[in-house]
Amino acid sequence: MAVRPESRTIPYAWYANPATLRTEQEHVFARSWQYVAHTGQLPESGSFVATRAVHVPVLVVRARDGGLRGLVNVCRHRGSLVCEGEGRRETLQCPYHAWTYDLDGSLRSAPRADREPGFDREAHSLLPVAVDTWGPFVFVNPDPDAAPLAEALGELPALLDAGGVDVETLRFHHRTGADYAANWKVCAENYLECYHCQVAHPGFSKVVDVSEDAYRLEENGLVASQYGPVKGARGGGAGSFDPSGAVERGQFHFLFPNTTVNVMPGHPNVSIGPVVPTGAETTHRFLDYFFAAGTPADWIEDLLAFDDQVGAEDRVLVERVQRGVGSGALEGGVLVASERLIAHFQRLLVDALAS
Repeated sequence: MAVRPESRTIPYAWYANPATLRTEQEHVFARSWQYVAHTGQLPESGSFVATRAVHVPVLVVRARDGGLRGLVNVCRHRGSLVCEGEGRRETLQCPYHAWTYDLDGSLRSAPRADREPGFDREAHSLLPVAVDTWGPFVFVNPDPDAAPLAEALGELPALLDAGGVDVETLRFHHRTGADYAANWKVCAENYLECYHCQVAHPGFSKVVDVSEDAYRLEENGLVASQYGPVKGARGGGAGSFDPSGAVERGQFHFLFPNTTVNVMPGHPNVSIGPVVPTGAETTHRFLDYFFAAGTPADWIEDLLAFDDQVGAEDRVLVERVQRGVGSGALEGGVLVASERLIAHFQRLLVDALAS
């Protein structure tokens, strides 16, 4: 069968080259909305979360007026990180030389600054980043002039709502995290197709119908979506997960460049998290899990075990792919129709890099 030119992948060299990652940091991640936290971590004035928008250290702070502020977590004096972890503070003080900032990032005091002629405190505030929320989900964009988060999300909130998930009613349950010996794009592209599911995820394929005719793929703007109807009543080899309930099908969404949003069939639930490059051939991922109030604890336990099994299977896949694409043995690969969301992702990536 002839291969159409548009079905070629991006060059495999892009999955292992540190220079490519630096370009992606500058032209993709420095200009994009990324999930970093949830509002339960920021309950009151002075609450803060120190996190990262890939390469940019970021602070999200609950200001005195009750709103959220996004700040670059780098002291304007000598470049130290100002805060680490999360907690609550009345001010933000750098531990290096005690430059102290208000919750909005403005510089309040700098030791011995009064001895510096013409020292301008207003010129040394922490740099801003854009911050916005969708329900309990907190996103940042390193570009302080970014278009609103709602424009990036598009129809995504409505899709979850139509599928039986009101994110405003969900409660945070816990966070999981893992590191992978694979480029971030390998991890993202593995997420964006279920062509591999019948072979690599037997338990998942017993619950969700992953056949070509049943498993729907859609792309709209920055969002790529997969929909899988319930196939069986139980998870079979992946535990006793029961997918019956108010949420009648699985939804798996990817917000370019790196945020995954998952809804499993059953009780209302969401897991959300970023795919974060930590090096040219390494990636960190975390997922925050949310459930509706009153969700049975045993159902949650079964779902988490089910997810853990799928995640373990995916780790083997992406690390095996990385060893192949990083070898330099081939210039690139091809994409079939069931991988159209990967083609969408790669088009967005190339367009962003070209900008």
